Amino acid sequence: MANKIQVLWADDEIDLLKPYILYLEDKGYEVIPVCSGNEAIDVLNERLVDIVFVDEKMPGLSGLDTIVQIKNKKPSLPIVMITKSEEEDIMESAIGSNISDYLVKPVQPLQILHCLKKHTEQHRLITEKSSMDFQQSFRSLSFKMAEADSPDAWISVYGDLMYWEFELERSADAGIKEFYYEQKREANLLFAKYVSRNYMDWVNGKATDKPIMSHTVLKEKLFPKLKQGEPTFLLVIDNLRYDHWRAIQPVLSEYFNVEEDTPYFSILPTVTQYARNSLFAGLLPSEIEKIYPDLWLNENDEGNKNMKESELLASYLKRHGKQSKYFYYKVLNDDYARKMNERMPSLLDNELIVGIYNFVDMLSHAHADTDIVRSLANDEMSYRSIVKAWFEHSQLFMLLRYLAEKRVRVCLTTDHGAIRIKTPVRIQADKETNTNLRYKVGKNLAVNEKEVFVIANPSSVFLPRVNVSSKYVFALGEQFFVYPNNFAYYNNYYRNTFQHGGVSMEEMLVPFVSLLPK
Repeated sequence: MANKIQVLWADDEIDLLKPYILYLEDKGYEVIPVCSGNEAIDVLNERLVDIVFVDEKMPGLSGLDTIVQIKNKKPSLPIVMITKSEEEDIMESAIGSNISDYLVKPVQPLQILHCLKKHTEQHRLITEKSSMDFQQSFRSLSFKMAEADSPDAWISVYGDLMYWEFELERSADAGIKEFYYEQKREANLLFAKYVSRNYMDWVNGKATDKPIMSHTVLKEKLFPKLKQGEPTFLLVIDNLRYDHWRAIQPVLSEYFNVEEDTPYFSILPTVTQYARNSLFAGLLPSEIEKIYPDLWLNENDEGNKNMKESELLASYLKRHGKQSKYFYYKVLNDDYARKMNERMPSLLDNELIVGIYNFVDMLSHAHADTDIVRSLANDEMSYRSIVKAWFEHSQLFMLLRYLAEKRVRVCLTTDHGAIRIKTPVRIQADKETNTNLRYKVGKNLAVNEKEVFVIANPSSVFLPRVNVSSKYVFALGEQFFVYPNNFAYYNNYYRNTFQHGGVSMEEMLVPFVSLLPK
């Protein structure tokens, strides 16, 4: 090894461990042997080491006391306790002292070597193995992407990509990460072409393998779970991507078992106005506009486009014979979330409680407009990390722990996801065109139609017509629309922000999860 790993080993019988020390030195480690806890502390005051082995039974300063003093001085230094005792209280005391590992004598040289590699070389080994494993899987994943021609096949591809994204997150190999993201970009373009070919058949019910979508997911996944006299909580976290769910799942694992975890397909456009209204209505946008004209606002209409979700849900339940007593609420800030937590005990006499939480969507919009948020969420990993950190310290997590304690089933979902945009596409439009970067709707749209997904006849896919000649165009993969005026400025301003509205796996393949309390 170019830079030898420094191992401090404290044992009152250190002379008897000479064979172990020679074995480790032969493997390239430098071992600093001491006979007591006090000597170990003295060494640490004078030099840096990478890991400490401490014998539990030493005269003077005991092993446990030595560990406490070391942790006070160097909280992050890995410490391994070695003991002859298998008594549970000793083990618990050691673990409670935040040690890294615990070995029971007699130990074998290979055990010591394995322990050293685990605690001093793990990051390097993970990087090497993850890089090698991904390279070996690259070809089969590429073939799987090229052959994917069904909703289930694309869900499987996305699941594989998410697996590797989380695996490579632990890797320090920047090259292999970029290699992975190139493959993900290629997958997104293939996925966008697949959606473009099939979307019209899906929404018109002509495809034999059409996916579960925004307007069918509650009927397929939630309604069968509703039971008279038993509460079910439907949690909708606006703009929650599937990888966000994967990031917070371990946080919930202490409280819930995952009964079901299958992404569904958000409708287009992948924005709240369309996708979430469709989710709660069980209808596609133009159907809502036609059947419930008082509950729908078009692009150019003034007012909040999602103010009537509760009424749409009530009609949806009634149409499907679900006479469930329900309660609906929407959280836009922490104070209101706290108030709803306080009210929750009295709400559990409802058979369905629906909670909307908007933090992730607000984070996505803040990312585009606020420099400090951009710097905190400057890539996929940090974006997930912020979502996870919010969740762990949120009123929502407190609520979910309460629901687990009360044995309440939770269904967790979202309306759409978001993608990190990188590739500008020039478009010309009149002043009445909507402002979204990932889709445009209007009557005078000029764009290279070979680059994007164009719906010239909105009614063919159940989208409202703003006027007779309106058409919709959707960005694919990492694209975003930029007007020719001030092109360079807006390209630089919005590039690498997280946006939604278009066609990508991140926006369209979103979670629906059923959680059962443990």
